[in-house]
Amino acid sequence: MSALAKRIDPVESEAAEQRELTDGFHLVIDALKLNGIKTIYGVPGIPITDFGRMAQAAGIRVISFRHEQNAGNAAAIAGYLTKQPGICLTVSAPGFLNGLTALANATTNCFPMILISGSSEREIVDLQQGDYEEMDQLAIAKPLCKAAFRVLHAADIGIGVARAIRAAVSGRPGGVYLDLPGKLFSQVMDAEAGQKSLVKVIDPAPAQLPAPDAVKRALDVLKGGKRPLIILGKGAAYAQADNAIRAFIEKMGIPFLPMSMAKGLLPDTHPQCAGAARSTVLKDSDVVMLIGARLNWLLSHGKGKSWGEPGSKKLIQIDIEPKEMDSNVEIAAPLVGDIGSCVAALLDAMGSKWTPAPADWMNAVKTKREENVAKMAPRLMNNNSPMDFHGALGALRTVIKERPDAILVNEGANTLDLARGVIDMYKPRKRLDVGTWGVMGIGMGFAIAAAIETGKPVLAVEGDSAFGFSGMEVETICRYNLPVCIVVFNNNGIYRGTDVNSAGSDPATTVFVKDSRYDKMMEAFGGVGIYATTPDELKRAVDKTMDSGKPTLINAVIDPAAGSESGRIGNLNPQSAIRKKPTQ
Repeated sequence: MSALAKRIDPVESEAAEQRELTDGFHLVIDALKLNGIKTIYGVPGIPITDFGRMAQAAGIRVISFRHEQNAGNAAAIAGYLTKQPGICLTVSAPGFLNGLTALANATTNCFPMILISGSSEREIVDLQQGDYEEMDQLAIAKPLCKAAFRVLHAADIGIGVARAIRAAVSGRPGGVYLDLPGKLFSQVMDAEAGQKSLVKVIDPAPAQLPAPDAVKRALDVLKGGKRPLIILGKGAAYAQADNAIRAFIEKMGIPFLPMSMAKGLLPDTHPQCAGAARSTVLKDSDVVMLIGARLNWLLSHGKGKSWGEPGSKKLIQIDIEPKEMDSNVEIAAPLVGDIGSCVAALLDAMGSKWTPAPADWMNAVKTKREENVAKMAPRLMNNNSPMDFHGALGALRTVIKERPDAILVNEGANTLDLARGVIDMYKPRKRLDVGTWGVMGIGMGFAIAAAIETGKPVLAVEGDSAFGFSGMEVETICRYNLPVCIVVFNNNGIYRGTDVNSAGSDPATTVFVKDSRYDKMMEAFGGVGIYATTPDELKRAVDKTMDSGKPTLINAVIDPAAGSESGRIGNLNPQSAIRKKPTQ
């Protein structure tokens, strides 16, 4: 038989036609399913519209949003809650850019997330020939995330997804970008070969054990402290080493200060909790142990007036990233490893006999805590109409106390700053807020993902300005019939609604439409809208909503004069030293 005849043998040709084939669509879906991905958050469109449909048909839950940034925020907090990378799926160019803010925020906050975006074809992008939504997305994403990969061939999809998953959750978690050009989805290959090309990631976030010498050094520093303090960050909550952390703190017998998203690792009502005595313990402590917390702006970089006399403290830091040590001040005892392994090692090395903190230090913290709680109590019990922030938050504080399993999502300026201190948390990973960057707009994305990933009721407490960044997602909440209760603190503006433009007829830059009815917006999509003017009305409305599980928005009327400029971080807002008069 000639070579030509052999190439066109009809038997082989028929066998090839009968061979089962697969394509890029199915390989991406199969790779995600193989690695336990159950939910995708995103916005459909070219070139990933059919991918979303096919993923849904294959049993993956696909939650479609109204804006990619909100879908990305949902994926990010899903990663935080589950320790698996949350998946956000977007279209190319503008859709990719919309998701990029959430990806960068996830990386900054150490939330594992993968942004998967369709993109234009490489040969056209590289020659800048003007393709539909042409953009070199990989190059743009690289500086803003932990890792970025592009897959050009169907046979590489398995390894591409595996690399993205491992990068997102290993070491210090973060955001990963995965670029999938449109042509990849329709690439065809042999189904058996395609199945063999998939990779199930084994041990994607392996334990990183601390050095025994580092454990001993940390305990020696703690033993030498007369006024020791533990600060818990959201990394401690992410670790899901709840029992070990609680056992360690109680065995230590020293005060602990939780950062906002670490609240509830131990209840805020725990006798060792120093949340209500924050200023005292930061200033007067002599040894401070950081567990999953960083000395960034949220802790005044570990220096300045709030930290007392310079050089008056020795610091111990547990972190999986060695470069984090000495980032702002000297760390006397760095402990490098994952939090669960480090705390377990500390507990083991403490032995059965450990001397707790001096009684005079514990009593001083207790006295200051009780004094501050008593001072705040009357402000939280008022029933003013219109409400002030304290009265409204006092009502919500009781709601969370009565429903400790509910998840609290919180953003705003005054709404966020005051809620951090007022609302006690009782269980871990029940408080989700703006995190390290302090960004606005996380509210609805976080609320949606929290409801989907946990199945628990969600209470989203939003400033009216913060709500505006993602408010259209109330339609998404109604569409999926999620048990989310949104409370919008409506004081008619940013910070407050009383600012006046003295130079013209336009409203002041910080003022919104007076007496807006956000509750009507919820009703437009079939949800429940409620108008509340007193703390008592607010409490009854939230209780009714949480019992019903229906999508609800409560428009909580706050005194327009309530609130301070920039909340509690007004010192970060530069002021002009020379005020120029407006031109006449």
